[in-house]
Amino acid sequence: MSAKLRGRGPADRHARALTIVAFCEKMKLLIEGGSCVSNTGGVVAVTSLALEARIALGPGVSVICNQGSQLVAALEAAIDRGASGIISFGIAGGLAPDLAAGDWIVGAAVRTGQELFPTDHIWARRLLQALPGAVHADIVGVDAPIAGPLEKRRLHAKTGAMAVDTESHIAARIAAAHRIPFAACRAVIDAAHRDLPPAAMVGLRHDGTPDVLAVFCSVVQQPSQLPALMRTALDARIARGALRRGRRLLGAGLGFPYFSNLALDILVPDRGESILTFPKIGFGP
Repeated sequence: MSAKLRGRGPADRHARALTIVAFCEKMKLLIEGGSCVSNTGGVVAVTSLALEARIALGPGVSVICNQGSQLVAALEAAIDRGASGIISFGIAGGLAPDLAAGDWIVGAAVRTGQELFPTDHIWARRLLQALPGAVHADIVGVDAPIAGPLEKRRLHAKTGAMAVDTESHIAARIAAAHRIPFAACRAVIDAAHRDLPPAAMVGLRHDGTPDVLAVFCSVVQQPSQLPALMRTALDARIARGALRRGRRLLGAGLGFPYFSNLALDILVPDRGESILTFPKIGFGP
């Protein structure tokens, strides 16, 4: 045992044990879905898939993995706890014909119905600088996935948006209501010409984890969709790789530009010691 560890008293060892337990509970929530939000503020990443949530979580970033009314409630609770910024992070459907799986869209604004929610331009610029080749364009939010190429073409023509997802409009609306900085950063999974098979539409539980049984049953009922499902799986692998690379490039706080003194969520000092801390938030220079 190192001299550093031997010098710690019972109170220090107890505090260290509590931080390790807290970290384990944090990761358990992400694996099972749900939300994981710091009590002291920071950036909140909004996702709907457990995989997206695991990738998004990191220094200065808490995660909410929910949909619909549950997402609204979780966001409101996070704001009550002092969230300083909200970012919609994860995968999206491509609407523009020149986008392929793995391409990044940094939202200029989020459209939904007759509403338009501009993103924070300073934060968006940070995201564009960090992600080579990212496109700065509008994202449209819808309440249900858009599966077919014809629907995608119509939505693109109607809105001018280049990507679509089912969370950004909810996050943008709440951020606007509370005057909190908002950003949207999404990697394309299904290009505009791709037709999502039925199994891809039923294969998600409410907590954001895959429903393998539902996928299997869908394929058994309609075996002809198997080639399309395999293409979707390949696109998903490409998008997942883009998310992981992009997350590393964005770094602490997912590019959030308004941290003044950022303490990392997880610090790993010498000798492999793990300590869980939380971000200190401040605005201004």
